[in-house]
Order: sequence, then structure tokens, then C-alpha cells
Amino acid sequence: MIGTDARRLAGWSGAGVLAVATAVSVLTVRWGGGGSIPFAAGGDLGLTTRGPASVLLPVVLGVATLVLVVATATRETSEPRFVLLMLGFTAAAALTVLASTLPALLLGWELMGAASYALIGYRWTDPHRVASGLTAFLTTRFADLGLYAATAAALAGRTDLSLDALTTLDGVPGQVAAAGVLVAALGKAAQLPFSFWLARAMDGPAPVSALLHSAAMVALGGYLLVRLSPLLAASGWADDAAAWIGATTAVVLGAVAVVQADLKLLLAASTSAQLGFVVMAAGVGATAAGTAHLVAHASVKALLFLAAGAWLQATGSKQLGDLVGAARRWPALGAVSVAALLALAGVPPLSLWATKDAVLAAAGHRSLALEAVGLVGAALAAAYAITALVVLLRPVQDDASSGDRVPPRVPLALAPLAVGALGLGALALPAVSSRLPGEVPAEPSPAGVALSTALVLAVGAVTAVLRWRGDVLPGRWTDPLRGWLGLERAAHVLVVRPTLRLADGVAAVDDRLLAPSVAVLGRSTLRLAGTVGKSERRLSAAVRDLGGAGLRGAGLVARAERLLAALVDGVGRGAGAGSETVRRSSGTGLLHHYYLQVAGALLLVVGVPLLVLLLTNPR
Repeated sequence: MIGTDARRLAGWSGAGVLAVATAVSVLTVRWGGGGSIPFAAGGDLGLTTRGPASVLLPVVLGVATLVLVVATATRETSEPRFVLLMLGFTAAAALTVLASTLPALLLGWELMGAASYALIGYRWTDPHRVASGLTAFLTTRFADLGLYAATAAALAGRTDLSLDALTTLDGVPGQVAAAGVLVAALGKAAQLPFSFWLARAMDGPAPVSALLHSAAMVALGGYLLVRLSPLLAASGWADDAAAWIGATTAVVLGAVAVVQADLKLLLAASTSAQLGFVVMAAGVGATAAGTAHLVAHASVKALLFLAAGAWLQATGSKQLGDLVGAARRWPALGAVSVAALLALAGVPPLSLWATKDAVLAAAGHRSLALEAVGLVGAALAAAYAITALVVLLRPVQDDASSGDRVPPRVPLALAPLAVGALGLGALALPAVSSRLPGEVPAEPSPAGVALSTALVLAVGAVTAVLRWRGDVLPGRWTDPLRGWLGLERAAHVLVVRPTLRLADGVAAVDDRLLAPSVAVLGRSTLRLAGTVGKSERRLSAAVRDLGGAGLRGAGLVARAERLLAALVDGVGRGAGAGSETVRRSSGTGLLHHYYLQVAGALLLVVGVPLLVLLLTNPR
């Protein structure tokens, strides 16, 4: 078991690592550039800190740092396993932001998706939460196939697999690349028709929702389209498709958010709606406005999700009905949350008011109809933000029990995010946005600013009055919106069930045709193996017999060799004795002794063979 001190150390260590990484990222953006590492045949692991990455990288790391600081306040989210998963998720998001080539992008993209599955299903003993993680993973995974199609198009076009080279593709490869990037980004950004997975992602711990919905995963779907806006424009159709899908999502998911009774689901739907403005900005070529909106939204949404998690921990509920007056009961947390909700509503002069108007101004240059749809999305943003604000600020009916205490570190960690919610809209100002390469900022006209401001304030005021009085919308047409338009059910009907039927059909073909063939082939293989085994056993026996004969022959040879050695030894001794006799006889000096010895030797040499010959041939 891991002790409390070890858990606390893990959480603070992770936050410290990310704080250092944030400081390094600022220096890298200021003095760094880009580079590449050999990674795969035909492509490098390219990284760059130029363009939108120069703004977004410190934001991703900074938000992740604050999220981990808040995560240390609860036992579950200070576990080493949770901290490691969050660090891996953040690293994958940073790699996605820095990627300048398709291999680097795919690596960060895939690791980010896998880590999100593990984090959403972090409570692995709960099957429902694990299923929610799987739904999010498979939905985004299906859309991710578009990124592989874009990579295949880049290979077919013989590019160096850099993201900038995608804009040089023409003909079919260029169209495939644009379509693939668009589908992959819409899936990650939870745009229509993929929005439903974001509701299931709410089953993860609050810090996961805070990072996933603000600066990572969902945000990076919009970032990819902003980064590759020139590719969308070069296709001749993908830019318009992105702009209209983003505007439609801002309206439809804005309406979904308005009717939610669950605070986290309201914030989740508002994430899809707000990312709709980023996607719309990418479609109309307003990359600086889209980046500014992305950064401001990251600060606002991270704060709100962390506040929702703190209230859930304190009250045991995330239902709006149970959170009435929560901002009054916990004033420090309520103050930063009020600032974030006013920014989310688009109230001037807060951050999302400025960034949203910059996006709408750029949309107006493309199409007045597109701008009008965007204005409706902005009005709905005011409605759902003011709805949550009124609930949190309404007087408490019975405050005898104020719930558990909110740890002081939570509002302290959220204070920097509140500052961002108030002031990051400055990134949309022409003097700042023009610093992004290749961007001609769209300056909102005074009339446009006045119209959007009046619309937001009017809708916000009406919503505040209705919600303060406790009026509710009719259920007969809000029920589909509360169920996220049945998008998940539609995905099951249109995609999952046909896929399962196809799998069943393939299984039936396998059972009826392939399985018997495989069985016959298996039996034949077994018979052949048996025959080979028998032949092998016979061969082994023959080898053993041959070996035995060889050993016996070797024994006989050894005996013959010993006999021959003895014979040679005897002959040698005899010759030695004879030579000694001759020497002695020669030493007498008598000549007749010498001749007598020679005669004896001749007789021995000639007579013995003659005697043998006569005995063997008597005739």
C-alpha cells in the first residue's frame, strides 16, 4: 500500500515537473525555432515552436500544472498512477502542438487518444466508466482514420511528410488530405456528428475533464484545423465545410447546454459549442482569432471544470438543483467561477467577448449568413453561461449545512486561470494577432461589436430573469436536447450495429467455409506430421544401429592395433638381441665365426619361406 506522504509527494512532484516544463517552453518559444529527428523512412520527427504553437504550448503546460496542483487536494487524483497518466497525456498533447511533420503528429495524436481512454476509465472497477472511456476512444479512433488517409495521400504525392507540404498537394491526393484532416480534427474537437463522446468523457475524474476539455485533446482538434487552414483553403471546399460545421455546432450544442440539469454536462456541451467558433475561424482563415479564442477558452473552461469538481467533492452532487447558492457558500471559489462564467457568456470586455467578435468579423467577410449563425451561437453561449451563474448565485434556502470544506489550494490555483479569463482576449487585438505569421487580422466593425454585445447582454438578461424566477423550459422539446440529440444512439444504429452485423457475417462465413477448410487442412497436416514422425523414428533407429556397428568395428581395430604393436615390439626386441649377438661375435676377431653367422641368417631368411611353401603345397 502507498502511504499518504507518498501520494502527496507524487502529486506535487508531477506539478513541479510541469511547472519546470512550462518555464522551459516559454524560453523555447522565445529563442527556439524548430528541428527534426530521423524517425521513419521518408519522414522525420519534426518539431517547431513557430506559428500557433508559440502561443498554445505554454498554455497547455501551464493549465496542466494548475490542474495537477488542484488534483493533489483529493486522495484519488493524487495517486502515482493518476499523476503518471496525466503527465503522459500532457506530453502527448505537447508533442501534438509541436509537430511539424505527419509522423510526429500521428505519434502525439495516438498517444493522446490512448491516455485519454485510460484517464476517462480511471476508476477501472466501474464497468460504466470503463465503457465511457471506450466510447470516447473508439469514436475519436474512427475519426482518426482520416489522418492516416491524409498520410497516405502525402506519400502518394511524394512529399517529405511535413505539414506544410500538404498544401502543395493537388488533384486527388490534395482532396483526400483535406478530407482526412477535416474528419480527424472534427472527431477530436467533438464537432457534429461526433459530439456525443464528450458527454461520456464526464465520467472521468474532474481534473481529467478540466485538462481534456480546455487545453488538450478537444482543443487540439481545433488547433489542427487552425494549423492547417491553408490546406482547407487549397481544397476549394473543406474551408467552407469547416466553417459551416463549426457554426452549426456552436448553435446546436449551445442549445444542448442551455437545457442541461447537470453542471458538468452543461460545461461539456459548451466545450463543443465554443470549439465550434475555433473551427469556424479555421474555415474562414482567421488563424490568429481562432488561436486567441482557443487560448482564452482553455483558461475559462479549465477553471470551471475544476470548480465543478470541487463542488462535487464538497456537496456530493453535480446537479444544478443541488448547487444553488454554491458560489455564496464558498466565496473564494465562487468569485473566480463568476469571472469565468461572465467570460464564457461573452460579456464585454472579458476575454471570450473579444475573441468571439474577431471570429465573427472574419466570418462576416466570408458570408453574412455564416456570421448570422455565429451570432446565434454567441447568444446561446450567453444563455447557458448565465444559467449556471444564476444557479450558483441564487440565495441559499437552507444553509444550515454548508457541506465539506473546499481546500484553500483550489481557489489559489484557479486565480491565474481567472486572470486569463479576464484578460486573454487581448490576444485577439490586431497589434498582437498580427504577430502570427501569415495572418491578416479581421478587425470587428463598431456596428458588429455593438450588435453582438447587445445580443449577448439581452439574451443574458432574459435568461437571468427566467432562471431567477425558477422558470423551466417545456420538456417535450428539451428532452432530445438533454439527451444530446440521440447522437450516441444514432452512432450505434448507423455505425456500431452494421459493423457488428458485418462481423457476425464474417464469423458465419468463417464457421461455414473457412473453419471446415482449416479443419481439413489441420487433419492433413497432422497426418503428414505423423508420417514424418514415423520416418524420423526409423531414421533414428538406423542411425543408432550404424553407430553401434561403428563402435564395434572401432573395438576390433583397437585390438588389432594392440596386437600389431606387440608384434612390432617383439620384432624390435629380437632384432636388438640379434644385433647384440653379432656385435659380440664380431668382437672375437675370428673370421669363421662371422661367416657362420651370415650363413645362419641366410638360412633363416631363405629357408623359412621355402619351408612354408612346401608345407602349403605338398605336391
